[in-house]
Amino acid sequence: MEEKNLPATEEELHEQARIRREKLEKLISEGNNPYEKTTYNVTSRSSLIKENFEALEGKEVSVAGRLMSRRVMGKASFSHISDRDGLLQVYITRQDVGEDVYAAYKKDYDIGDIVGVKGFVFKTQTGEITVHATHLEMLSKALLPLPEKYNGLQNMDMKYRLRHVDLIMNQDVRETFFKRAKIIKAIRDFLDGKGFLEADTPILLPLEIGADARPFKTHHNALDLDMYLRIETELYLKRLIVGGFEKVYEMGRIFRNEGMDAKHNPEFTSVEIYQAYADYHDVMDFVEELHRHVVQEACGTLQISYQGVELDFSKWERLTMVEAVKKYSGVDFDAIHSDEEAQKIAAEKGVEFEKDKNTKGHILAEFFDAFVEDKLIQPTFIYDYPVEISPLAKRKPSDPTMTERFEYFMMGMEMGNAFSELNDPIDQKKRMEAQAAKKRAQGTNAQVDEDFIDALEHGMPPTGGLGLGVDRLVMLLTDSPTIRDVLLFPTMKPKK
Repeated sequence: MEEKNLPATEEELHEQARIRREKLEKLISEGNNPYEKTTYNVTSRSSLIKENFEALEGKEVSVAGRLMSRRVMGKASFSHISDRDGLLQVYITRQDVGEDVYAAYKKDYDIGDIVGVKGFVFKTQTGEITVHATHLEMLSKALLPLPEKYNGLQNMDMKYRLRHVDLIMNQDVRETFFKRAKIIKAIRDFLDGKGFLEADTPILLPLEIGADARPFKTHHNALDLDMYLRIETELYLKRLIVGGFEKVYEMGRIFRNEGMDAKHNPEFTSVEIYQAYADYHDVMDFVEELHRHVVQEACGTLQISYQGVELDFSKWERLTMVEAVKKYSGVDFDAIHSDEEAQKIAAEKGVEFEKDKNTKGHILAEFFDAFVEDKLIQPTFIYDYPVEISPLAKRKPSDPTMTERFEYFMMGMEMGNAFSELNDPIDQKKRMEAQAAKKRAQGTNAQVDEDFIDALEHGMPPTGGLGLGVDRLVMLLTDSPTIRDVLLFPTMKPKK
């Protein structure tokens, strides 16, 4: 008899839970409380046993994991346990583990329990590598049953809400997060190898800066002060450049009080990187090198498939924003010489813009959003952004209406943002004041970070800066359609 995982209805779920609690009470009354176990000597894992079968055949191993199946056949039974690496078959006989233990295995053990198994390695007649148990014990009792093993968690909301169950049931979900850890390590290894210093900057900030993102607000009781969760790490990292750290980065959580969709979560992981004496062209080269390293380390190749589309990280296109808009919309903004002319062409093309964002630069950005972004499938740099939408970037000496800024895109998603950083404190303060004034007009408490301006006034060298979204990169490299698939615990509305 092969035991199935479990209940389909709420009533069956409660009944299963009741029966499991009764089994627990029985175990405790017999002096076998599984929760009193404090340790277990694990000498091997499922993957190591399978990969090294020839060396381990006939040798004793000690393994532990979650009981995932049970096929009882009188005096002998087969089970599968799941550890970190996957499933491993276990052969259990009454003769080898003892009559009392075998009886308990048949009556008191349930799918989902954590068990320890000691035994020797062999291969069954069907060719499955197996541990023949000589010792079996329960290490923890599962009081709630697992989802039915063939269908698992079908409801996507429940998959994210019950991530621990999702990880138990789906090895491919575990593999996604193993690869996420590998990607993050590859990023750090690359940056550390290039001589960058990893820094930690504050998450709680004493003021709401004038940037476009909306922050989360909280209150510090001891100081009786409203504070804000950071929406970026940029301003503090630039202070470190002022202080003499010529290469610096931070990987950490960013918080933005905004909507959620397939590409956005209110808290997410970013890497911000700053290098003194570099400009945005240097940073473009750096981005290509970084991605080649990370993709090769994580995937073993520079050509990957994402949702059926082949992406090639060995080839990157570079277009100015004006070139990209001309390529995909047919409108040449180099031939437009006034805001009024830009407004007229926008009306003709059906491109909408806000009343307070009606300049040529703002409208160019709207054309980009409307005609270009979703067309950028292969790795592509878009550079030279209007100054109106780039308050922290240095102006182009050859065209002060533009900035030395780029973003890069894949699969129609913006993956990172970079500048030749603005290091003129007078220009920076003017831009921040204008930005904060617009935010205050919308009812916020936006302010200029005067401490940052003070830092710039002490002198910041020419600097190239980059911010990239780790979660979106993980999405691409794990072939995941939504950001929730690569966050262990995405933001969820609480259950009632």
